[in-house]
Amino acid sequence: MWTAAAVAFALLVAALIGSVSVWGLPGWIPIAQATFGAAEPDLVLEFPPERQDRRTLPNGTEFFGASGTVTNVGQDTRKVPSILIVLRDGRDRIVYTWEVRPPKQALAPGESVTINEAVTDVPRSARIAEIGWKP
Repeated sequence: MWTAAAVAFALLVAALIGSVSVWGLPGWIPIAQATFGAAEPDLVLEFPPERQDRRTLPNGTEFFGASGTVTNVGQDTRKVPSILIVLRDGRDRIVYTWEVRPPKQALAPGESVTINEAVTDVPRSARIAEIGWKP
């Protein structure tokens, strides 16, 4: 009977680990989770603060725009993953995110691609923009 209980427990733990690896941890678990994916080898992501624009349009809509480049500084062609833009409020809480798909799927050595993105209706509480690789 103990063996059957141990096998059932092992199967339950394996299923739990498998689902966490596919879906990630639930949001209610109080463990800090990475917002961005790991750095991409040989790809440099540059979104300087002076090329980010946050304003209220004349019709009252909140606007956020960002412009930057992705450059392949390596010796091999690299696949360009999606980029994640995260807006945080003054208390460092995430209030808005969106995924940016690069205009080119791969970059040759030394090649760059410019990315220009804009969204409207961002929360008024958004104060800080962070940009990185989508996990």
